[in-house]
Amino acid sequence: MSYLLSIDQGTTSSRAVLFDRSLRPLVMAQRALAQSFPGDGWVEHDAEAIWQSVLGVCREALQPVAPAEVAAIGITNQRESTVVWDRATGEPIHPVIVWQDRRTVAQCEALAAAGHGEVVRDRTGLLIDPYFSATKLAWILDNVPGARQRAERGELAFGTVDSYLIWRLTGGRRHLTDATNASRTLLFNIHTQQWDAELLALFDIPAALLPAVCDSSDDYGVTDSTLFGHEIPILGVAGDQHAALVGQACFETGMLKSTYGTGCFMMLNTGERAVASHNRLLTTLAYRLNGVPTYAMEGSIFVAGATVQWLRDGLGLFEDAAETEWLAERTRGSHGVYLVPAFTGLGAPHWDPRARGAILGLTRDTGIAELVAAGLRSVCFQSRDLYQCMMQDVGTDRGRLRVDGGMVANGWLMQCLADVLGQEVDRPVVRETTAQGAAYLAALGVGWYRSLDELAALWQCERTFMPAMSAGMRESLYAGWQMAVARVKSDRGDDQANASHDAMSLAG
Repeated sequence: MSYLLSIDQGTTSSRAVLFDRSLRPLVMAQRALAQSFPGDGWVEHDAEAIWQSVLGVCREALQPVAPAEVAAIGITNQRESTVVWDRATGEPIHPVIVWQDRRTVAQCEALAAAGHGEVVRDRTGLLIDPYFSATKLAWILDNVPGARQRAERGELAFGTVDSYLIWRLTGGRRHLTDATNASRTLLFNIHTQQWDAELLALFDIPAALLPAVCDSSDDYGVTDSTLFGHEIPILGVAGDQHAALVGQACFETGMLKSTYGTGCFMMLNTGERAVASHNRLLTTLAYRLNGVPTYAMEGSIFVAGATVQWLRDGLGLFEDAAETEWLAERTRGSHGVYLVPAFTGLGAPHWDPRARGAILGLTRDTGIAELVAAGLRSVCFQSRDLYQCMMQDVGTDRGRLRVDGGMVANGWLMQCLADVLGQEVDRPVVRETTAQGAAYLAALGVGWYRSLDELAALWQCERTFMPAMSAGMRESLYAGWQMAVARVKSDRGDDQANASHDAMSLAG
């Protein structure tokens, strides 16, 4: 058996990548996935559409080979998105509530106001926020007629997208998740590595709903033979950002990656220690192998590539995301326009679900190119927010950054990132490292590779972006960004609210 199949189920598309024995990508199939927005801050998927898209791309990627030649499947997925389905029929009882969804803001605020934040943070490494799965799950149980009673009788199953795919791929024989996905639910104790009874009680979640938790490289069963004409073992599973960390070979303590997709997620390997952040970043699992957890610190930005998508589809400023590079190159260096893409609130380190987006600093000569550059630059500024906090938490001021995801093809953006951070940025030969990370985990399960060191030797750098901006310009631009963010935050004070001129003049 000479191949591995990696399933990468994301927020805006589903992909399948076929890898050879040397873990080089050979074939990639991709299908777009629609989102719906039924209310302010609400984001949903059709679970059946997710399944059909995954099934379709898998069959397409497998066309050049016989399924019997595929040694294993690895799965990586959008995290926190919440699915509840009927155990007997497999039918979802409600659309998938996507990780970006903010409908449970009031419930989260009430839990935090009641003083539960500390125990949740101590056990899960997370903050009480609508981003995570627990309040999404509780909302479904409370708003779908009869759901809570059915859950308590054991008739329903809950899962993040990985669990739902495993269920469907195995013909309903396996209800499983991996430790990284479990760690994003607000229900999993990252120290004991178990579902936490007190947290289940706090969020009013029946334990009967939950999947069993496995290692990131483990036995997840085999695919139903009717799907691909042959049973294929599922041997690797990890949430998308954890898979990207693995795909970037960030296996040593202190190694750092940032993924630029729909959102942006920066993750720092902290080894065997679950390091608590003093800057409202998250403590999470990097991966779990042979029952041993490796921890990470993470900063999450809700809107990165989604900014480009909005500029294209919402405003119609260009037809293809690839056009953003040459548009940005046409602008002057400090045009003073800031776009704060808080479409669904602000993520780390602000955690303000009620913030909303804004474009600031517009002048008569502002055009399409300036708006595009401001959108791209917002990704870099948000990355610096995370990077700066992360470096403070681990007690250093420097950390070389490995980048991946669809946005890193944009050379202007990557140079801007290096300039704004004041730090070298390494772009790998294989940029879609999320799918590669899932393949790495499956390869460990098959036994093709016996150690993380062997996998680390596969990583190659395609280009390093060196900072070229002066320190003065860097700090001036970033100070303007900080003022712009202060303008959109829901808890801003009068002084911040009246600082319209100051925010822009800093970058003039």
